[in-house]
Amino acid sequence: MIRISSQQIFSGGINRLQGINTELLETQQQISTGKKVNKPSDDPVAAARILKLDQELRRVETYERNANLADNRLKQEESALASSVDIIQRVRELAVQAGSGTLSPNDRESIAAELEERLGQLANIVNTRDASGEYIFSGFQGQTPAFARDGAGDWKYQGDEGQRVLEIDDGVTVPISDHGKGIFVNIPKAISVKDTDDGTGSGTPAQGYISGLELVAPKDLTDAFSGATPAVPDDITISVVNDTGELSITGPGGTPDLTPTPPPTVGEEFQVAGIKMTVNDGAFDTVSGTGDSFTLGISDRQSVFGTIENLIDGLQGIAKGTPKGDAEYDALIAESLINLDNAQESLTLKQTELGGRLNAVESTTAFLEDSGLYTQEIRSQLQDVDYAEAISNLSFQSFVLQAAQQSFAQVSRLSLFDRL
Repeated sequence: MIRISSQQIFSGGINRLQGINTELLETQQQISTGKKVNKPSDDPVAAARILKLDQELRRVETYERNANLADNRLKQEESALASSVDIIQRVRELAVQAGSGTLSPNDRESIAAELEERLGQLANIVNTRDASGEYIFSGFQGQTPAFARDGAGDWKYQGDEGQRVLEIDDGVTVPISDHGKGIFVNIPKAISVKDTDDGTGSGTPAQGYISGLELVAPKDLTDAFSGATPAVPDDITISVVNDTGELSITGPGGTPDLTPTPPPTVGEEFQVAGIKMTVNDGAFDTVSGTGDSFTLGISDRQSVFGTIENLIDGLQGIAKGTPKGDAEYDALIAESLINLDNAQESLTLKQTELGGRLNAVESTTAFLEDSGLYTQEIRSQLQDVDYAEAISNLSFQSFVLQAAQQSFAQVSRLSLFDRL
C-alpha cells in the first residue's frame, strides 16, 4: 500500500504547472525573438553550429569591407591614370603642333604657356587623395604629396616605393596602390646627346652637333652588348679621332669598340648598334691631339614631368635660324614625342594591370556574397523559428496549462475529511 500525502499531491501539481509554464515561456520567447535557439541549453549541437556560422559570417563581412575598399581605391587610381593619359595626349598634340616649321616665336610661346597649364593639371591629378586624405601615388608616405616643385622649380617625386596590399579573402591579397615613381618617373627616355666636349678638357659644349638620331633596330643594340657588363650600356661615346673627321664609337669604359668598318666620318650618316645618326661639324684639335666627343644616353630614364619641362624650356630657349639651332629644335620635338609615347605606354600598362586587379576583386566579392548567402541560409535553418509551428505549440501549451490549472484546483480541494 502506497501512502500519498497532501504535501506530495501539492508538490507534484506545482512541479507539473511550472514545467508546462516553462515550456510556454520558451515558446513565447521563440516567437518574440524569432529564434528557436536562444541559449545553448535549447539545443547544444545547433548552438555550437550557429556559433561557428556566426564567426564565418563575420569573417565574410570583414573581407567584403576590404574588397569594397580595394575596389574604391583601384577605381580612383584608374580614373586618375585615365585623366593623366588624356593630358599627355594633349601635350603630344601640342608637341606635334610645335614641330611645324611655320610657327613664329609668339606661336611657340603660346604653346609653351598651354604646356605650363597642362603640367599643373597633371601635377594636381598625380597628387590625388583618397577618402582618408592620403595621397594615392606616394607609396607608404601617404601624408606627403607625391610630386612637388624643388628649389629649381622642377617637379620631383617625394614619396617612396612602397605598395599597399589588402587581404580580401583567406590567402588572397591585392595591391591597392602604386607609387608614382614607377608610373610617372621611371620612364625609358629616347636616345639623345647627353653632353658634349670640345676636346679641350674644359667641359664646354662642342661646336659640332648630332642630327638624325634614331633607334632603328633595338635588337641590334642588345646584341652589340651581349655578354657585356652592363648588358645594355648607360651611354655610348662618339669621338672625332683625326683631322679628316674620322669617328670612333665605344661603349661604356671604352669597351666594346663599336666602330664600323670602314669608320664613319663627320657629315656622313651612319648606323651603329641599331642607332642611326649624323655627326655634323665635329672638330679635331691637332695641337692637343683631341677632338670633339659626344655621349649618347642609351638607358636613361626621365619623368613625364621632365619631358614636358624640357619641351617648354626648348620652345622658349632654343633659337632657330641656324643649322645647329634647327637641328637642336628638331631633335627636341622628336625626343619629346618618343618620351611622351613612352609615358603613355607606361600609364597604359598600369591601367591594364589595374584592370586585372579589379577583375580579381570583383570575382572575390561575388564569391564572398555567395558564401555569405549560403552561410545565412544554413544558420536560418538552425536558428530561425517556424512561426506557424510555434504559434500552434503556444496555443496547445496554453490549453494544457489552463487544463492543468483547473485540474490542480479541483485536486487541491480534496481531503480525507471529505470521506468521514
